[in-house]
Amino acid sequence: MCLIIGTTIGAGYASGRELWQFFGQDSSLAILLFSFMFSFCCMSIMRISYEQNAGHYLPVLRKVVGRHLTGIYDGMIIIYLFTTTVVMLAGSGATWQAFHFSYRLGVLAIIIPLILLFVWDVKGIVTVNSLVLPLLIGGLLFVLLLFTHDQNLSMFGHIKETSNWKAAFPFTALNVVPLIAVLGAIGNKVESQREIWVASIGSGLLLGVVSYLYNNSLIQISEEIILYEIPLFAILKEYPFEMMIFMSIVMWTAMFTTAASGMLGIVTRFREYLQQPLWILSMITIVIMVPFTSFGFSTLIEYLYPLYGLLNLYVLGSLLLSPFIHRFKIR
Repeated sequence: MCLIIGTTIGAGYASGRELWQFFGQDSSLAILLFSFMFSFCCMSIMRISYEQNAGHYLPVLRKVVGRHLTGIYDGMIIIYLFTTTVVMLAGSGATWQAFHFSYRLGVLAIIIPLILLFVWDVKGIVTVNSLVLPLLIGGLLFVLLLFTHDQNLSMFGHIKETSNWKAAFPFTALNVVPLIAVLGAIGNKVESQREIWVASIGSGLLLGVVSYLYNNSLIQISEEIILYEIPLFAILKEYPFEMMIFMSIVMWTAMFTTAASGMLGIVTRFREYLQQPLWILSMITIVIMVPFTSFGFSTLIEYLYPLYGLLNLYVLGSLLLSPFIHRFKIR
């Protein structure tokens, strides 16, 4: 559950930029649909990964999209994981830049611990996610509930505004592909079907609640969001500087966990070909990534995320239909 949520809540999500890109006004039904589909897709991915006893995502991907499309989506997932991790590195630079530090120093601050994390292989990723997730979710919920209280916002004032329901599909599709890469790498670590149910339903419910609260808060400051690279800072502008520092640490943590998950998907995919420890593979990958961080955080999210959301709709459809197709084949 920690691994799933840590993978999903990255720089784009924690900053509010990703949520505002897809949701915004009239999106209460969209967020409900996202929560349901996300849980369902997690369940499908983990079930396949568990049955395949997978150590990387390729066997899972082959089951989801079919043998003929595996090559295409394998390439797309590699590019997706690569560019998403670049977004996290750029997000770290943008966060440090907000406190008048060097952008490059902010990128370097995430690179070093990212490489060191892989010294402990897959176990290091799972352990770190388990340790930092309470800070991540707790910090976001604290600020969002505080903002809702201080601004006297109605928590259910926009619940009947549902016209943007279709946004749930590209948003879910965007977040499902990294889960294939990450959960596909830990199929041989899952011990029972009960783990799959708890992790899938729990993470979907928690993400649905946080997404609704966050989106509800962003609607109140919609006119100011355009002025901020990171929308979360528009929510925090009336609060003490210490709050800004605390939430920047929370957001940076979200970037780190998602960058680690993206890197996990990449390095486990190529480990059997290169026969090197994961930390060496991660170092090589990061060296290739660094030049791309110069494009900037919001620019990368604005163009890449909607594009990936649309391209991955086929994967989403396959996952939603997977249990029914599986049952039909058995019969």
